[in-house]
Amino acid sequence: MVFLLQQMMLYAVPLMIVALAGVCAERSGVINLALEGIMIFGAFMGVIFVRMFQNMGWTQDQGQIIMLISMILCGICGALFSMLLAFSAINLKADQTIGGTALNMLSPAVVMFFIYMLIQQNTMGMVSGGAAGWFMIKPSTFGFPKGHSFGPIIDFFINKVYLSSYICILIFILVSVFLYKTKTGMRLRSCGENPQAADSLGINVYKMRYLGVALSGCLAGIGGFTFSMTTANMTSNGDVAGYGFLALAVMIFGNWTPLNIAFGAVLFGLFKCIAATYSTLDINGDGIFLLNDIGISPYVYRMLPYVITLVVLAFTSKSSRVPKAEGIPYDKGMR
Repeated sequence: MVFLLQQMMLYAVPLMIVALAGVCAERSGVINLALEGIMIFGAFMGVIFVRMFQNMGWTQDQGQIIMLISMILCGICGALFSMLLAFSAINLKADQTIGGTALNMLSPAVVMFFIYMLIQQNTMGMVSGGAAGWFMIKPSTFGFPKGHSFGPIIDFFINKVYLSSYICILIFILVSVFLYKTKTGMRLRSCGENPQAADSLGINVYKMRYLGVALSGCLAGIGGFTFSMTTANMTSNGDVAGYGFLALAVMIFGNWTPLNIAFGAVLFGLFKCIAATYSTLDINGDGIFLLNDIGISPYVYRMLPYVITLVVLAFTSKSSRVPKAEGIPYDKGMR
C-alpha cells in the first residue's frame, strides 16, 4: 500500500500543480490551452539545466541542490514561454484557443529541433546516472545506513520519495492562498469575472492578466520539470504523455477551485498509477499481483485514466462555473 501511495504521488503532484496553473490564467480571463506545450518546454529546460550542472562537476551528493535550482529556472523559463500566449491574447486580442493550440504545436517541434541539434538523438537525458539516484530522499539523507526502514508510515513520507513532490505541494498551497486571500489575488480574479468593473476601480486589467499568465507558465514549467524527473527518469523527448490536457480536465472537474483540484488530481493520479504499475502492484503486500493475474488486457489499464476523465467530465461539466470573462479580450477603450 505504501508503494501504491508513493507512486500515486508521482502522478498526482504534477497534475495538481499544472491544473492550478490553468486556474491562474483563466481566473484572470485568459484561456491557457498551452499547458501541454509549456510542460514540454519546462521538461526540456530541466534536462538541459541538470546536464549543465553535471558538466560543471556537480555530483550526486548535490542532487537536491541541483533539483531546487533547476525547478526555479524551469519556472522562469515557463513564465517567459507563456508570454507568447499573453502577448497574443492581451495585446493582439487574438483568439486564445488558437494561440494556445499554436504553442502546443510549436513547443514539441522546437524541443525536438534543439535535442537533435545538441546530441543528434530523439531523446535527451542526464549525462550520467538516473533520476532515482540523484533526486530521491533516502535514509542516508538523514544519516541512517542504506536500506534502513523507518516503518511503513514514515517510509511513505521520507523514504524513496522526491523532495520536489513536497515543494510542489507547498507551492500549490502558497499560490492558492495568494489567489484567494490576498488583495492582488482578488484583483486578479476580478479581471476574469468583470474586467470593466475592475478597471473602473483603478485595477490595471492588462497587468493582472499578464501576471495570471506568467504565474500559470511558471507553475506549468515546474510541473513539466517535475513530470520529467519523477515519471520520465529525467529525460525529454518532446512529449509529456498528455498531462497538460489531463490537467485541464482536472481543472474543470475541480470547478476552478484549489481544494477540488487537489481531490481530482489524486483521483486521476491513482488511475494513472494503476495504468503504469498494474503488473508489479502488490496491493496487500502478500506477494500477489492481483491486477496482473486477473487477465485483463494491459490496454484497458492504460485507457482507464482517460475513460475516467470522460466519465467524470460528463457528470460534472454541467455544474462547472467558468469565470465570466474567460477568453474575452479586454479593450480599455470600449466599456
